[in-house]
Amino acid sequence: MDDETLKIMGYVISSTYRTEVIKTLIDGPKIPSKIAADIGIKQNHISNVLNQLKKKQLIRLINPDVKKGRLYELADLGLEIAKELK
Repeated sequence: MDDETLKIMGYVISSTYRTEVIKTLIDGPKIPSKIAADIGIKQNHISNVLNQLKKKQLIRLINPDVKKGRLYELADLGLEIAKELK
């Protein structure tokens, strides 16, 4: 793992929520309410976590044109980190 990836890994593991979102998305794309339910946090907190991970290019929004039923999946970097977290 290169230095930049290690920095991003540190960013992810410094937050339980970020870590759990990455872990739950390894199973495939999910909507925010399912992610929140899987990791046991309130849905209003999940959008902040998703935005943080999206800014770091760890996840991506598959269907940005829709308001309801938005699907998030791991980006390549997120997948690399998820494999290390397992």
